[in-house]
Amino acid sequence: MKKRKLLGLILSVVMVVTMLGGCGGASNNKTSSGDGGSGDGNDLITVGFSQVGAESDWRTANTESMKSTFTEANGYRLIFDDAQQKQENQLKAIRNFIQQEVDYIVLAPVTESGWDAVLKEAKDADIPVIIVDRMVDVSDDSLYTAWVGSNFKLEGQKACAWLKAYQDAKKIDKINIVDIQGTIGASAQIGRTEALNEAVKANGWNLLAQQTGEFTQAKGQEVMESMLKQYKDINVVYCENDNEAFGAIDAIEAAGKTVGPDGDILVMSFDTTKAGITDTQSGKIILNTECNPLHGPRVEEIIKTLESGGTPEKKAYVEEGVFAHGDEVPSVTVDDQKYDVTKVTKEVVEGRAY
Repeated sequence: MKKRKLLGLILSVVMVVTMLGGCGGASNNKTSSGDGGSGDGNDLITVGFSQVGAESDWRTANTESMKSTFTEANGYRLIFDDAQQKQENQLKAIRNFIQQEVDYIVLAPVTESGWDAVLKEAKDADIPVIIVDRMVDVSDDSLYTAWVGSNFKLEGQKACAWLKAYQDAKKIDKINIVDIQGTIGASAQIGRTEALNEAVKANGWNLLAQQTGEFTQAKGQEVMESMLKQYKDINVVYCENDNEAFGAIDAIEAAGKTVGPDGDILVMSFDTTKAGITDTQSGKIILNTECNPLHGPRVEEIIKTLESGGTPEKKAYVEEGVFAHGDEVPSVTVDDQKYDVTKVTKEVVEGRAY
């Protein structure tokens, strides 16, 4: 940020000196017309964005939000790097951003730990780092400027509060639940799993199994197939994202079982992507708790605050809702806070932005 402004100042001084030199020379008729170079490119704010990968529909929407926000038309130059789910690729990308002297680094970390050294390098280079989606677990919070994302444990708490209320409303005797977890160590996995574990103890549910589906449809299907072979009495599957839910549904139906309010197994999910909320309308997914991927505008707000000399909030949560197939549970309460539950209709699906 400071280097870009300094470069602009130097170029301005050079232009002034050049113009003055031209005025003093009477041996030619040249005048300054500005054709000698364009300063427009130097006015762009350069943002380096290290994305986890493209493992899910949610991640694709998250990437598109960043790309559509940080355009040249909006005054930015975006350097995008897809880490393909590997932390070593993200570490390399961040160091490349530092070498390129970008103005800001945006990081969507694949996991919470292992960032102290590279973030210190960015701090030493005076480059602000904005974390999006998952959190980072660092020894010094000053290693990053701000974080934008979801309250993943609250998402899980909302989902579990809904399941308890639904169980009571439908008079379901026992909850025999399996958990298809996200990528182990990711903030979303940690928060959603922790919420479920607490609800299992509080409500006397039977947690039969937990295994990672790595946030992908293929792995979600594989894990569900294995769980169905091991446990014959599953009546709820808690999928930690939509793509895992799609895979779980495929596995359940392939096994000759049914999903939905009148089926053998209730499928719960997180994300509420367009495809996920469509399945919620049909009942294949009984509940879908939103995880908003549209982080681009919030990140831009932080950058604008920094550009104006202000100090952004350390943590900025995105707004998120709860979407259900039916209207049996109109709202849920977590820590004395009430959250409305939206019944998914055709209009809700058509109005979905991602």
